[in-house]
Amino acid sequence: MPALQEKKSGIDRFLSVIERIGNALPHPATLFAGFALLVIILSWVASLFDMAVVHPGTGETVAPVNLVSAEGLHMILTRMVTNFTGFAPLGTVLVSLLGIGIAEGTGLIGAVLRLVVLASPKRLLTFVIVFAGVMSNTASEVGYVLLVPLAAIIFLAAGRHPLAGLAAAFAGVSGGYSANLLLGTIDPLLAGLSTEAARIIDPNYAVNPAANYYFMFVSTFLIAGLGTWVTEKVVIPRLGEYTGDEKPESIDRLNTQEKRGILYAGIAVLLMVAFILGGLIPENGYLRNPETGEILHSPFMSGIVAFIFILAGVAGIAYGIGAKTIKNDSDVMRGMAKSMETLGSYIVLVFFAAQFVAYFNWTNLGLILAINGAEVLKTMGLSGIPLMIMFILVAASINMVMGSASAKWAIMAPVFIPMFMLLGYTPEFTQVAYRIGDSVTNIISPMMSYFALIVAFIQRYDKKAGIGTVISTMLPYSITFLIGWIIMFIIWILLGLPIGPGAELYMPK
Repeated sequence: MPALQEKKSGIDRFLSVIERIGNALPHPATLFAGFALLVIILSWVASLFDMAVVHPGTGETVAPVNLVSAEGLHMILTRMVTNFTGFAPLGTVLVSLLGIGIAEGTGLIGAVLRLVVLASPKRLLTFVIVFAGVMSNTASEVGYVLLVPLAAIIFLAAGRHPLAGLAAAFAGVSGGYSANLLLGTIDPLLAGLSTEAARIIDPNYAVNPAANYYFMFVSTFLIAGLGTWVTEKVVIPRLGEYTGDEKPESIDRLNTQEKRGILYAGIAVLLMVAFILGGLIPENGYLRNPETGEILHSPFMSGIVAFIFILAGVAGIAYGIGAKTIKNDSDVMRGMAKSMETLGSYIVLVFFAAQFVAYFNWTNLGLILAINGAEVLKTMGLSGIPLMIMFILVAASINMVMGSASAKWAIMAPVFIPMFMLLGYTPEFTQVAYRIGDSVTNIISPMMSYFALIVAFIQRYDKKAGIGTVISTMLPYSITFLIGWIIMFIIWILLGLPIGPGAELYMPK
């Protein structure tokens, strides 16, 4: 026990140093503004030294774009507004929270939280939240905008530190991005890129969207278990007791009016679910893709944020009518307005983060770094398990400077899939190795689209928190997920198990 305690205190000291260093930096918004300025300078330096590379997929030359030029100045000035308004997470968050504001303002969320806390065994609460985070990836961004803040509220209502709940949910949503019991929108996207890369060697090769399903299925429980362990054994002891200003939701049992409100909300949700299923189950359903009949690339999946807004709004209004917490339409609008009041600091943060991400994309610096990193791995001369582990680490490192999973794979797949096919590994196997690396550093990468949102969520409970708080809190998850997934990956190789339907590890001889 003394040795274990010493180890824990050592981990705690290390994370505290990271947090202090990170939070000693300027305000996150100022930091992103500084990053944007740094990118401008680096674009000039890269152009000065002509740091051009050849794109492995298209064969085209990728040259750095110099923003310290008349053309760069014009881009900065004319696209500043659209950088901000077009920043993907902004609209998603605002629209979702308008609906959630109705549900919160009428009291529905508080009532449901009390039911969850009262009904769930305390020892399973963390596991359920991490598991729900992993599963939320099927519905695209819903985990970030709904589950992450909700998990903090649930933990606070259960008498636990809200940041521990937030961290557990974020770990599942983002760190478990490549684990699920169901296929999501990313699966056919990556499979399409893998197919194109595989056809460099075999013109008839096709990668199925379910090619990694077996590995993803088992990974769901691995990530949920590891996420629970890190939360309980590392994060919660380090955070200690919550002493902030936020007050927990009451956990008294529901009264008669609240029960009636829950009933009305439940009926409203069932009607909405029936409407959704009516559009998805028939082959020509009105929510399917009208041309292909697909669900993954359909108006339903593209409009998932709209459904969050409508579902939360309808359920909140139904609850308010049943529980008599709303008297007229003004009460509904007041709830929506209140949810927007809490987003002031987030909107400021997003403005500068959006400029930084846009500048970084314009300059091609991310592409150049990714292609150079891939070339370094090619020249290392490794084989077998060490080669695949190094590939995972390269993908994880590139994820720190390039957030989009599909954009990275579009660069890496044409390099590594043909190379690994020639070494005897299937494209499906290479793809699953990439997905491990892409997932584990999501939770500590400032390039992840929703990183700024997580900072804003944390600042609700800790006004002094910054990027250092996020990274120090999430780093144990990142390291644990990486080690755990690599061990599982090695065991999978040694046992020679298929990673999906019809997807073996090795090319047929």
